Parts: sequence; structure tokens; C-alpha cells
Amino acid sequence: MIARRIGLPIVISPVSTLNPFWILLWRGFPAVLDLKILPFGLGTWARCTSMGWAFQDKHKLHDEIGSLFTLVTPAANEIIVADPEVAHVVLARRKDFIKPAVMYEQLNVFGRNLNTVEGEDWQRHRRLTAPSFNERTSSLVWEEARRQARDMVSSWFQQGPQGTTEVVADTATLALHVLTCAGFGESYSFGEGVSKVAPGHEMTYRDSLSLCLSNIITFAIIPKRYLSLSFFPTKLRKLGQAVHEFQRYMEEMLARERKLGAKPNSETPNLMSALVRASDEDIQAKEIGQTSKLGLTDEEIFGNIFAYNLAGHETTANTVAYALVLLAAYPEYQDWVREEITRVQDQAIGGYDSNFPRLQRCLAVMYETLRLYGSIVFIPRAASLESQRLVNQDGNDVVLPPSTSVNLNVQALHTDPKTWGADSLNWRPTRWFVESRSGNPSVDNATSQRFITPPKGSFIPWADGPRVCPGQKFAQVEFVAVLATVLEKYRIKPVLEAGQSEEAGRKALLAMVDDSAIFAITLQMNQPRKVALICETIS
Repeated sequence: MIARRIGLPIVISPVSTLNPFWILLWRGFPAVLDLKILPFGLGTWARCTSMGWAFQDKHKLHDEIGSLFTLVTPAANEIIVADPEVAHVVLARRKDFIKPAVMYEQLNVFGRNLNTVEGEDWQRHRRLTAPSFNERTSSLVWEEARRQARDMVSSWFQQGPQGTTEVVADTATLALHVLTCAGFGESYSFGEGVSKVAPGHEMTYRDSLSLCLSNIITFAIIPKRYLSLSFFPTKLRKLGQAVHEFQRYMEEMLARERKLGAKPNSETPNLMSALVRASDEDIQAKEIGQTSKLGLTDEEIFGNIFAYNLAGHETTANTVAYALVLLAAYPEYQDWVREEITRVQDQAIGGYDSNFPRLQRCLAVMYETLRLYGSIVFIPRAASLESQRLVNQDGNDVVLPPSTSVNLNVQALHTDPKTWGADSLNWRPTRWFVESRSGNPSVDNATSQRFITPPKGSFIPWADGPRVCPGQKFAQVEFVAVLATVLEKYRIKPVLEAGQSEEAGRKALLAMVDDSAIFAITLQMNQPRKVALICETIS
């Protein structure tokens, strides 16, 4: 048996979490999850069956059977990794541990892209798209995120004592507007833009994208060209319409950019202009009868636009939404962050260059939120066509046969008590600071605090190594700008029901964020409208 030869603890499961049909259907079999209570380890496999099971399990299973174990399923042997050093090595060796096609093929619905390609194709996509994420882009992200956040929080304040239940929806709109501005050169006001149906369309940009993202697994089963067939259920035909609408939106964006003309020396180059320049190189090569290895086809442009919409807006929006709810549950951390905001700019946050590097507590809130409520709970990889050798925490060799699935358990890595302490399950942004050598032990004295760097492989919300997310800085700048803008003048609180205490309100907020699950491929709250938030001005 191959799994036994690998030499790791084994969990045998009759289902595979990598199976697209099971991913779509597992919620219809709640009795399977109940089997996890069986004694003598007989129900261990049931803990690993749901999509995103690691969010609920945290580090528990690894505490019981080890930092690495083999999950044996009908589809494959899956190595589940919660060893930081092994995780770091897997991400660092991109040629030895590649992205498995079975997990990423659905992201090719509009075309191959940076997330899905390997080898020379990946180098080409990376070279053409990554330079757009530069300091000029960061400055633009900062200003646009500030503008959108001011409008968003103002709309919440206007709701008065009834508050708002649209935190998740509004942060999604904000993040999408920041992306369309900094990434695609399209600037909108918070209340308009992607939330309005454009001329000649039947769906909004936001709604068509949202439907595509929330049904991403469906594309692994049903090719998009069949989704509009008349005999399909209404839900699938609606998805087909969303695919068609979003395709048209992307084609219109591409046509506008081409009409403006790609300008290599533009003062504000964005992702779209970089993609168009790459496409023009491909077109010019074909005109002289050559196959370009430098440019991008139009289909690859559309694939990258879709990928950046996924990675560049949904994940950041989720992080902002979770952070705001958690800050409402822990008002003491609002005061802690606001103290820094006041010190940095006397209650008026200014430009990116001078302020972003100094707003470390805002960044700590982001990191702590990503640690416990990051959008991705697993990072899938697969051994290449050759056997791969790893060394576990005990110093023992682990030899993986070719094409073995390797799933980095991000949630377990982020909650390991050995790395994060006995309170690893608690949301505590101050854990990201330690006293400097000459520091004052007072938490309020920022000059005595140093931002920590976690051990390699222990904190990987953007992955790591050569394939680290190129939009990491983009997301950080956006988050810090939004948080600083919101907390600069406002305090966020839960709307309490009649007779409800503040402590009960806090617990209701924590229950709302803990009641989360993987939808499509990202972590989201199951009931994000359950508790309303109210904005009050700072007196």
C-alpha cells in the first residue's frame, strides 16, 4: 500500500474533498459529519470530509496524530501538512510541488491565468502582470480606498441607531471599486459603478462576477458553453447569463483600453494597460507568422482579469468585513488602533508614502484577522512527476511518490499553540508586537514596540516562496487605508436588542464570525446580516 510506504499516520476516508461533485453535494449529507463522534478513532475520517473542514477543526487533529498525516481517499493520497518548516519548503520548491490541475482548472473558465499556469507559462504571466503592482499603484490604491471608505462609513452613519446589516456587501463593493480604479482605470462613486446595470447589459458587473465566483466549482463539472441550454434548471441558466455578461464587461474594458492606447511611459500604468501591451506583442508576432512567447492572448487577458477579481477584491473584502465585526466586538482594540492614528497624523490620515509605513497597528489587525479568518484555509500542491523528499519536525525523511497531493493546512498552521501560544484561538492583534530592546513595556508606547516576523511557514495567507501572491502589498495598503479612515472619526458598535447587555452583544458578534464556512473557495460568514453594526462619531 503506497500510503503505508510513505510512513506517516493514516486516516482513511470513503470520500475526497477534492472531488467537485462531493464539494457541491456534501452539505446534503449532514449525517456524515455526525460520525466524527464515534469512539476509538473510527470517526476521525468524518472530520476531514467537509469543504474547509480545517476552519472548524483548527489544530486539533494534528495535536492528536501529528503535524503530517496521509488522508487516503478513493481519488488520491493527500498529505495534510501543519509543519511550518515543511510548508515553507513546499512553497519554496515551485518546480517540485506544483499546483494540481484538478483544483485550479475551474479558474480557467475565462482563460488561463497567473493562478493556474506552470513552468515557462507562469514566468511569462508573472513577468507581464507583476510589475503593475508597484509603488505608484499603491499610492493610487491608498487614495481610492480612502475615498471609498469615507463614502461607505458615511452611509452607515446615516442609518442612525438602526445600524447596517450590509457590512459584507458594502466592503465587497468598496474592494471592487478599488480594484477597478487601480487595476483597470475605471473610477466610480461608492453608491454607483459596479452596483448599477451598465448600458446594454442585463446584470451589474458586481452581480455577474459574484455569481461566477460563488459557483466556481460548477465550472469543473459543466463547461460554461452549456450553461445557457434551455433544458437546464433556472439557477444554471442564470449562471450562464452571468458568464456571458461578465465576458462582455471584460471585452468592453479591453476595447476601451485599446482605444485609449497602451502607453508604456504612462504616469499611472495599471494592470489592464500592462495586459493590453502584452496582448499587442502577441498580435504583432502572429502578424509576421511567429508564435509569441512574450505576449498574452485575449483569452489569457480575460483569464487574468477574472483571477485578479477573485484574488484582488473578494479576499480583501472578506478580511475587511471580518475585521470590522471583530473590532466592534472588542472596542478596546478600536481605541488601541485609534491612538496610533491620532499620533501619526493628528486625526487626519494623509498620503500613502508618509502614513502607510507608520500605521502598524492597522496592519496588525489585518494580520490577526487573516490568521484566524483568512479566506483560504488550505493551499493545495502536488508533487511533480518525480518522487520528492521532505524532512518532518522529528528529522525523519518523508518520500512522496510522483503526483502525490500535498495540502498545506493553513488554518492549523495559523493556530498552532507551539507558534502562537496558549491563546492561539483568541483574536488578539497585540500579539504582533514585542518589546524592543530599549523599549518601555507600555503597550501604548509605540516607540517601544517591534512588529514581529513569524517563523517561516507559520503564517501564509498569501502563500510564500516564488508563487507568493503578487497583490499582497495591494491588499495591505487597501486594508490599512480603509481601517484608518473608518476609525479616524467613527466608533463601531453592535446594535443591541431590547434588554441585551454589551457582553451579550459582543458574544453575538463573535458567534456570527465563528459561524463561517467555505463558499466556493473562500471563507465567508453564513449569516452576515444577523447582527447590525452602528457607527457613532468620536466625541
